[in-house]
Amino acid sequence: MPKVSTKRQITIPIDLCQQAHIEPGDDIETFIYEGQITIVKKQKNAAKGILGHIKPNKKITDEQSLNDSLASRR
Repeated sequence: MPKVSTKRQITIPIDLCQQAHIEPGDDIETFIYEGQITIVKKQKNAAKGILGHIKPNKKITDEQSLNDSLASRR
């Protein structure tokens, strides 16, 4: 059974990593709900499916985009 170190780190047992397809160096996400912690492997390009239909406006610079965003918050 894994234990929490003094640095609040845990080691996930290899059999659980294999089942979740988690490899050394993978990014993970953690969630807490009703006192239970859930660990999931972060999916690469997960946002692409959600944001894939958005096309960038190449005529707008990053600076203009930032200024527009800041102005809309005022």
